[in-house]
Amino acid sequence: MEPGVMKLLAVGIIASFGLLGPALGIGLIGYSAMQSLGRNPEARGAIMTNMILVTAFCEAIGIYALIVAIILAMVV
Repeated sequence: MEPGVMKLLAVGIIASFGLLGPALGIGLIGYSAMQSLGRNPEARGAIMTNMILVTAFCEAIGIYALIVAIILAMVV
């Protein structure tokens, strides 16, 4: 294999695995929040605030993986 092909393969693998975790995490966060709201609708404010905060942290991990993939695509 040529080095250019290997570079693009590595970038694709990093991007896919790096973004798969946050995607699953955000899905689980939303699922759990909806279950909690179904069981206790009065706690909507606290549940939604925590859900948004944890989703932002989860998105940050995905953004880090995307930045690493872009840097690898440009540098090597």
